Amino acid sequence: VRPRNRTLTSVQESILEDVVGPTEIVGKRTRITVDGSKTMKVFLDPKDKDKEDIEAKLPAYSAVYRRLTNKEAVFMFPTA
Repeated sequence: VRPRNRTLTSVQESILEDVVGPTEIVGKRTRITVDGSKTMKVFLDPKDKDKEDIEAKLPAYSAVYRRLTNKEAVFMFPTA
């Protein structure tokens, strides 16, 4: 039996935490479109929005996560 910390889901969660770096993830949603494709929406901590120009790095986060895990993810800050 495989340990929990070595499962594919666990490894991809760890990659997600590492990609967003100094900011925290406050929520996740998986959106499944009509054609069956899945997109994960990752909500980042709104307190970190102004720090280190994170807003400009969001497309880079998506590209890096896609390259490492072959999964689509959209990073955003939750709206009030």
